[in-house]
Amino acid sequence: QVQLVESGGGSVQAGGSLRLSCAVSGDARSRDCLGWFRQAPGKEREGVATIYTDYANEYYAGSVAGRFTISQDKAKNTVYLQMNILKPEDTAMYYCAARRVTYSGRSSCSERNAVLFADWGQGTQVTVSS
Repeated sequence: QVQLVESGGGSVQAGGSLRLSCAVSGDARSRDCLGWFRQAPGKEREGVATIYTDYANEYYAGSVAGRFTISQDKAKNTVYLQMNILKPEDTAMYYCAARRVTYSGRSSCSERNAVLFADWGQGTQVTVSS
């Protein structure tokens, strides 16, 4: 099992930036696909970005490509989401999630489907004002 703890959320004006962090503890090596999801009130949970940790392959939703960057610090067992040029529609609760895909299934890390992820953090709120 792993535990995921997000931090870094807050309120920012449109055009601003935030960096979210997700600290992974427990059996971190058992999870090689980490992702960021978000959920706004009344909407379904949306996959924002994922990373296959063994090779740092990154995958993004079209709505954030070019503005958001997912990265990792293996030494710290931490995954980050750098969010730039934030828009009011980025307002949501952001969650970190983890799953195991293995090397042979690494391409499936691009599937940002929440039901595939077994482990979740408690979330951190991001609010973008216009």
